[in-house]
Amino acid sequence: MEDIEDVLGPADLSGGGAPPGLRLPLAAVAVKPKRRSSRVAQAPPQPEARIPGTQTIYVKTFGCSHNQSDSEYMSGQLSAFGYAITEEPEGADLWLINTCTVKNPSQSAMTTLISKCKNANKPLVVAGCVPQGSQGLKELEGISIIGVQQIDRVVEVVEETLKGHEVRLLSRKTLPSLDLPKVRKNKFIEILPINVGCLGACTYCKTKHARGHLGSYTIDSLVDRVKTVVSEGVREIWLSSEDTGAYGRDISTNLPNLLNAIVAELPVDQSTMLRIGMTNPPFILEHLKEIAAVLCHPCVYSFLHVPVQSGSDAVLTAMNREYTVAEFRKVVDTLYELVPGMQIATDIICGFPGETDEDFSETVNLVKEYQFPQVHISQFYPRPGTPAARMKKVPSNEVKKRSRELTSVFELFSPYQGMEGKVERIWITEIATDGVHLVGHTKGYIQVLVIAPDSLLGTSANVKITSVGRWSVFGEVIEGSVVVGEAPKQTSAKLQKEHIQNQVEEAGCCATDSCGTCACSNEAQQCSPERCEDTSHAPETCGDVTRQEALQPTLVRRSVEGTTKGSKSSAAHSLGKEQQVKVVTRRGVNIDTILWCGLAVSFAVTIALLVILTSKISSTSSP
Repeated sequence: MEDIEDVLGPADLSGGGAPPGLRLPLAAVAVKPKRRSSRVAQAPPQPEARIPGTQTIYVKTFGCSHNQSDSEYMSGQLSAFGYAITEEPEGADLWLINTCTVKNPSQSAMTTLISKCKNANKPLVVAGCVPQGSQGLKELEGISIIGVQQIDRVVEVVEETLKGHEVRLLSRKTLPSLDLPKVRKNKFIEILPINVGCLGACTYCKTKHARGHLGSYTIDSLVDRVKTVVSEGVREIWLSSEDTGAYGRDISTNLPNLLNAIVAELPVDQSTMLRIGMTNPPFILEHLKEIAAVLCHPCVYSFLHVPVQSGSDAVLTAMNREYTVAEFRKVVDTLYELVPGMQIATDIICGFPGETDEDFSETVNLVKEYQFPQVHISQFYPRPGTPAARMKKVPSNEVKKRSRELTSVFELFSPYQGMEGKVERIWITEIATDGVHLVGHTKGYIQVLVIAPDSLLGTSANVKITSVGRWSVFGEVIEGSVVVGEAPKQTSAKLQKEHIQNQVEEAGCCATDSCGTCACSNEAQQCSPERCEDTSHAPETCGDVTRQEALQPTLVRRSVEGTTKGSKSSAAHSLGKEQQVKVVTRRGVNIDTILWCGLAVSFAVTIALLVILTSKISSTSSP
């Protein structure tokens, strides 16, 4: 049998082979029966015998959008098999935790959740980067685990775990298929992993231990996936990766080739937008002009996440980042020059081992110079097994001081000043947590909050910017400007080319987001390290830096739930031919009008009663 891990040794099998009732799936799964602890007087109750596929599974995801995509694929397979997926842990029959190994807080959150699960006496499966990168972790003893490249076998692992067996499935293999059943957290957003792993060897990065060396999906498989999700009504496609810029170097192609192939399949009515994921500077330097041309495309957000991590060459060398500050500047300057309305986000690690006051000053000056609209600021966290964990550390109080100082500098920026009064086209895909605003994004991926009916989700509209905030802007939908168009299943490259030629100038005019070297979230606001551990605030790909905490109240999106299985449609409603939708805004009721109307009605009723009463008295007294 292939791919058997943790095979039971002779000592384990001395009782006469496999335990009664154990059924291995067709493709073998490594299974350990739970053994009674000698420290417990009475054995825990055995799991209730139930038909597989009828139980409820609680799925919790930590980390980046790549992790979120993995969870969506695992949920899709479980749902297709008959399991019910829930966000409520109390009523679930099994917990599935998809973990992040970027920094200590994310792993601590995992440990806390594992303890809660054990205390609740629930069967547990742990997936993701922690078990893959730290297989011998004490907290994972006696728990079923599944690796990042084995997510297509999650049904087998869950089934055996519900029977009371321990399963450990971690060996690396070919990349999971992109056509697996999938349950999207937001039915309008497809997170599309284009590759796993990376070519770097950053001294602080633990993700490399889990995701491994670069492995790219073929262009054909990715284009086929794009065609499928567009036909299903998806309105945003996020390209996800540990390093988007490195795509294809292992299969003799490159990122520009992939991007050009994808945009040729996007609908000409611009109903579906593409967001390019995080890329490190070294791997896009040779393709800057080609990348800039794609970012100018009317169906591609003019936004890119390029982590710099430090403004000091000495620190970058210690990090083994393989680029200089000058090369980072070249990337930023070129994109700003060639892409109208370009928005760039970056990451900073404060207090990396060996960072001096002079090094930190260079970082502060770099941030001040460019005034990036989004800067994900993180304190250095030593991760076990990384070279940086063995380096001499900067005192923790100094690390915190530098983080606070850079945060204060960043919060003085007003990146959206001057937008008030402008008209922008936005793509609306989410609902804000206040339940009042919808969340849309401009061509430059600036977050715009509007008051509009939920029927506008999955559409695009022109909005007039009414006010600007630190993390987002507010706008009013221009009546009659909302466009809903059915995305064609396939768009000819010739038609797309003609459309690009007609629209490229317009795109420039209308353009004015794990934490770590992860690409930005779809939220313009920042978040604390603690918030970043939850994928409802997660950035795009796994890496090393957490977004800073916003000191003022901000609006955070509530995901639009949706389900898709394989190639079946997951759209909430059928999108017909392109049409104009009249905007109906939520208007407040005039209280004064209600009160006056109430008084008038009461007065009229009183007069009527008096007339009736007088009439009766008169008729009674008359002879």
